[in-house]
Amino acid sequence: MTISYNWLSEYLPEVLDPSKLSKILTGLGLEVESLTKFESIKGGLLGLIVGEVLEVSQHPNADKLRVTRVSTGKNTILDIVCGAPNVAVGQKVIVAPVGSTIYPTIGEPVTMKLAKIRGEESQGMICAEDEIGIGTSHAGIKVLEQETVTGTAASEYFKTFTDYIFEIGLTPNRMDAMSHIGVAKDVCAYLSFHNKTDARVKLPSVNSFKVDNTQLPIKVSIDNTQACKRYAGVTISGVTVKESPEWLKNKLISIGQRPINNIVDITNFILNESGQPLHAFDVAAITGNEIIVKNLADENLFVTLDEKERKLSSEDLMICNKETGMCLAGVFGGLQSGVKATTTDIFLESAWFSPVSIRKTSFRHGLRTEAATRFEKGVDISNVVNVLKRATLLIKEIAGGTISSEIVDVYPTPLEKTQVGIKYHYLKKLSGKNYHPDAIKKILTNLGFEIIREGMDELWVAVPFSKPDINLPADIVEEILRVDGLDNIEITGSLTFTPSIDENGLKESLKEKISQYLAGRGFSEIVTNSITNSKYFTEPVLAGTVKMINNLSIELDVLRPSMLETGLEAIAYNLNRKNSSLLFFELGKTYHLQGENKYAEQEHLCLYMTGNGTQSWKTIAKTHDFYHAKGVAEAVLALCGIEDIQLIPASAGPLNLVLQGFENNHPFIQVAEVNKKHLENFGIKQPVFFIDIDWVSLLNMVANQKIQYTEVSRFPTVQRDLAVIVNKKITYEQLTKAVKKTQLHKLTNVQLFDVFESEKIGSDKKSLAISFSFLDDEKTLTDVETDQMMKKLVQSFENELGAVIRN
Repeated sequence: MTISYNWLSEYLPEVLDPSKLSKILTGLGLEVESLTKFESIKGGLLGLIVGEVLEVSQHPNADKLRVTRVSTGKNTILDIVCGAPNVAVGQKVIVAPVGSTIYPTIGEPVTMKLAKIRGEESQGMICAEDEIGIGTSHAGIKVLEQETVTGTAASEYFKTFTDYIFEIGLTPNRMDAMSHIGVAKDVCAYLSFHNKTDARVKLPSVNSFKVDNTQLPIKVSIDNTQACKRYAGVTISGVTVKESPEWLKNKLISIGQRPINNIVDITNFILNESGQPLHAFDVAAITGNEIIVKNLADENLFVTLDEKERKLSSEDLMICNKETGMCLAGVFGGLQSGVKATTTDIFLESAWFSPVSIRKTSFRHGLRTEAATRFEKGVDISNVVNVLKRATLLIKEIAGGTISSEIVDVYPTPLEKTQVGIKYHYLKKLSGKNYHPDAIKKILTNLGFEIIREGMDELWVAVPFSKPDINLPADIVEEILRVDGLDNIEITGSLTFTPSIDENGLKESLKEKISQYLAGRGFSEIVTNSITNSKYFTEPVLAGTVKMINNLSIELDVLRPSMLETGLEAIAYNLNRKNSSLLFFELGKTYHLQGENKYAEQEHLCLYMTGNGTQSWKTIAKTHDFYHAKGVAEAVLALCGIEDIQLIPASAGPLNLVLQGFENNHPFIQVAEVNKKHLENFGIKQPVFFIDIDWVSLLNMVANQKIQYTEVSRFPTVQRDLAVIVNKKITYEQLTKAVKKTQLHKLTNVQLFDVFESEKIGSDKKSLAISFSFLDDEKTLTDVETDQMMKKLVQSFENELGAVIRN
């Protein structure tokens, strides 16, 4: 929430320093996240003055420079060297004298110093627009109107505006503080309690409101009284739609809003002053001089102010005339009924709409407007007419016109205030502090609560309509603590705590272990959105996908059924920024339907690889490929103590070259290359390799692992190499199976280190070069023993694979 210091101060009974006010707001629970100075013109033109050029002569040492004498008032004349081609005697100009600082439109601030330019002394500068931040022109110096008084401060001439802006981190329940008056009420309650005074908010008066005539009455009826409990309005005729006065524009600009015209600006002003949204209709669009608050049928088309045609839902509450809809109630106006430059008569609306109805409509159409935000948190239903009068008086003052109807106030079933009781011992229990009953009553009445009755140990209050979140005694305790000051909560002399219990220790330690390992190998962890775009998936996949009911946007409408797509979004984002070599990993969840209203979530560890590896003075960058991905997958499994998993070829949707590993017939890991067609959906033009591990299955496998320690052997390892010629269709997997059939317990490692193909060995043949390592833990292996084991291996290759040994 953005709050203007100047604006807020108008409602406070005393002037408070911005920093002190910031501390009070934070103590009240309205945490000030930032306090910044706002300037309509950077630097505020401080120190700059209006001067009059008295003399202009040619610079003796420069053809393009002039030496001028400039009066700045009070008999002060400055000698200034000027290079502007348009400088002339008699001009009124902006002068930056020595010691002043100018803030250019582009560039850093410059402080004026006494200078000599080509031998001539210069006591300041005559300024162009861009040199002082009031424009972009540098064609020459800024020449002012001739009647401008010499010596006038530039800040006064340009009516510069300065302010301090509070950015307040509001919690969702604090709708009462979503306005300047709402914040002022909290500050006054704080001042009253702590200063022992009766600080009251200086509310704008509406006593001067008076109906001028009844020539333009508008009838109002409410069909849907659940979605609209109160609707008020008044007609103002003869208004002039034009630019707003400076004070109004400055207020809106300071809080980041763009002025539009006086009518719209007043409604925005009232919204930020009181928290009550208003809407102005062009009376010419109200056919039949009647407004009906109702729902229209599904599929009705409606064009909103942004000129977009929208299909209505039967749940959308509409403000209608006799023939058609004019406005999405509380959310966004219609193009045809909005205030235009030619509008002369307006109907001003002030209403209470159901927060649930407004929120659904707002999300359904993707219209997150200021008005919708206020209505969906709840507005003060008791303030509807008062705010309408305040806005009407402002419109008469700024836009002219006459009040041409009585105020129409349709309020079928007036609401009763919520009543809440609080026991004093309960307050002591929750707050840890003893409060005198008089202090409690003072705080609550200053916040707008009404005392209904009180007893020896309890107090009953009626909650103001501006605080719809208060329903429980604990809510009352919070209000008291806020005004007392959250920093004033007493801390007891002793602290009690419960020792923590180690839960999910294996899960968290394994995450840490794998994350550190992958980070060491150059991977970066990513965290992607679990809500994604349904367009990435095929219809069969979407049939089992969890769809969002109130999606945040068209692009975010389903919970991800796969980790691949959100990872590819992260890759595409980096590739578009010339970061083409990427190693990512993510621990996340996917979501699936398991029947009607039944859902399942599954945890994954996913790795993504694309581009080249690291290049240095001693290594050449190699492109990541499928074999690299397979090696990383096996290394992660080995890190977890899992080494006997076979990766079997498979096929799956948007993936090519898929290898899957199984545990108890359940596929728990897959290594794959993403196919090009799927990559095109993300604008990716280079290969991407993907590893997906079922995290729960991995945890179960690790939990079942037994840690065994083997002493390092005192005897040396014997290594032998062998090259075999086999058919091209023979896989390395088949070769390892042939090795296992030999049951050589002293064979500790098998490593393929070369693959060779040539017409010399046959067009359908390939040569595999393999290294074998042997070790005996009890003695040193002899050549005879090693030869016998190699002979067994050769026989197995010849019998199982039809291999031929290369000599």
